[in-house]
Amino acid sequence: MTTHNDDVDWDRWPVVDYLAENYRDVHPSDAAVIAHHSAFYRRLAPHSLTRTVEFGAGPNLYPLILAAAASRRIDAVEAGAGNVAYLERQIVCGPEASWLPFHALCRRLNPDLPATLARALAHVHVIHADVRELAPGGYDLASMHFVAEGATEDLAEFADFCRAFVRCVVPGGWLVAAFMENLPTYRIGPASRWPGCPVDPDTVTRVFTPLTRELTVTRIDADPTLPDYGDSGMVLLTGVAR
Repeated sequence: MTTHNDDVDWDRWPVVDYLAENYRDVHPSDAAVIAHHSAFYRRLAPHSLTRTVEFGAGPNLYPLILAAAASRRIDAVEAGAGNVAYLERQIVCGPEASWLPFHALCRRLNPDLPATLARALAHVHVIHADVRELAPGGYDLASMHFVAEGATEDLAEFADFCRAFVRCVVPGGWLVAAFMENLPTYRIGPASRWPGCPVDPDTVTRVFTPLTRELTVTRIDADPTLPDYGDSGMVLLTGVAR
């Protein structure tokens, strides 16, 4: 039976296991995504965007750090209660030291970023909500990392998430995203099972072409330093909403 987003209890997302498996070090794939996105953000004038969104933020801080050079306010919109609590702790109590190398790399590649990690995160407002319910045209830029393909096993629902992602920015708004390539249903930690929808550059291009202009889609190979979730790498996207 195909698992859809609403079949999953996202409040049970294993935050501690996920961070331990993926974000206690800057893996080569992280560095590649950060380099790709930094080149994109350097095209934008510092503090030129009034309001941007991290679409399905999860507990990953580096997309929020990247946006802090261009955005005066970053809404981290997330449905899972555990992820929301983690993000709020990073902002209110101060970020964990494991995120400092991520900030250092982001700032080395884009010197317009705030000088400290805490100052970068000061731009962030955490919102506990379903991204599918975001109002159309509410943002100047939307960023999404490993969300649409990790929310469902259904390709049509993947496309629906992508359309909601594009719809939440103004026409002419900026888009930047990363997807796990060919992600199957997978496990995090010792037992938890989570949906995956296998997509590749052709899938992403096909979904986003009618929704965008100035679309660029590229990929990076699988990272052997990360857990083997069954994916074959990552697909990276930039574009402008039609």
